[in-house]
Amino acid sequence: MRASDLQDRIVAELVRSSGGTKRGWRAAVGAVRVHDPATHPHCNWSVDPSGTAAENERIERLLDDLRLRHRLVTPG
Repeated sequence: MRASDLQDRIVAELVRSSGGTKRGWRAAVGAVRVHDPATHPHCNWSVDPSGTAAENERIERLLDDLRLRHRLVTPG
C-alpha cells in the first residue's frame, strides 16, 4: 500500500465513523510520513495529527488499529 492510499483510507474511515468532511479530516490527519524499514521494522509510517483534542483522539485510536493491519507502506 502506498502512503497516499493509507491517508485516503484513514480519512474515509474517519468520515464513516465520526462524520464530518473529507477535507476537514484530511487537514486534521496531515500527511503520512514513510520511514526506512531498517530503522522502523515494525511499522514504517507515522502521522502527526493536528486537529482538536477530540479529533486527535479519534485519529490515534484508528491509527492503532491500522498499524496492526498495514505495518509497511511505500512512498507515494
